Amino acid sequence: MANIQILIVEDEPLIAEDICEYLSNVDYCVLDVAYNKSQALNALEMQTPDMILLDINLGGNLDGIEIAHLINQKYQLPFIFLTSYAHKSILDQVKVTRPLGYIVKPFTEKDLFSSIEIALYNFSQSAQ
Repeated sequence: MANIQILIVEDEPLIAEDICEYLSNVDYCVLDVAYNKSQALNALEMQTPDMILLDINLGGNLDGIEIAHLINQKYQLPFIFLTSYAHKSILDQVKVTRPLGYIVKPFTEKDLFSSIEIALYNFSQSAQ
């Protein structure tokens, strides 16, 4: 598990810090933290994470959905949405991106850990 590298895409620095702490508590490695769409795209160009934790609303825009489409088209990497959105219109937009998880804020360390573990396992099984 210590070799799992995770890219965090989250525009709220305090939430990003919490996520980093949660991940380090369970021996995941935070590869990078991107606070907006351009940082996220740059991080993906420079590195290959094992998992991406992706906020939907970045800087007041639904850029996380655009990033998810790009991840599917160009990188084929597993991602989980972390968001405060849980209403049907957003779910209808994001489910077509085929996320491996959807965590509604606020969440606990256990929520995050279990979702990542299940997502990574499912992704590894689908790659076989």
